[in-house]
Amino acid sequence: MKRVLPVAMLWVLAGCVAREAPAGPRVGAPAPEYVAATLEGDTVALSSLRGRVVLLNLWATWCAPCRHETPFLQSLYERYRDRGFEIVGISMDSGDAALQVAAFVEEYGVTYTILHDPQMRGMELYQVLGLPATFLIDRNGTIRWMRYGPVDESDTDFLDAIEDALG
Repeated sequence: MKRVLPVAMLWVLAGCVAREAPAGPRVGAPAPEYVAATLEGDTVALSSLRGRVVLLNLWATWCAPCRHETPFLQSLYERYRDRGFEIVGISMDSGDAALQVAAFVEEYGVTYTILHDPQMRGMELYQVLGLPATFLIDRNGTIRWMRYGPVDESDTDFLDAIEDALG
């Protein structure tokens, strides 16, 4: 019986060994392919935006920092859209939250692309633990800048990254 316990412990511990985690997004790497739906139900693939500079922003209606950064993101879109800049905001609101997402878009006057991912696949794909999370993707689909947390107008590194990506 005394030998069974150590063997059983080894067996349990072997099951707890961390497996190799998939590599997360990183600057200089290709952006993971991602597809989500518009509020109207059409699907949009990130790869369909190649040739444009894309700011991918994962957010939710209940997220206070997301609410704070949305007007700034809208101003960036208005400032840079004529230079080939797209913002794709993907709501991570779960379940049947399309009405709340639509109300949020109207309340904040958002005119950039809004998608909804109620299964929150983007959280796992982009290894996001909290919202918001933002990824700047160049015209070739490469991540040029990223942030887990909110962005704001005082972040000169962020603004410089946008300018650099737009060329």
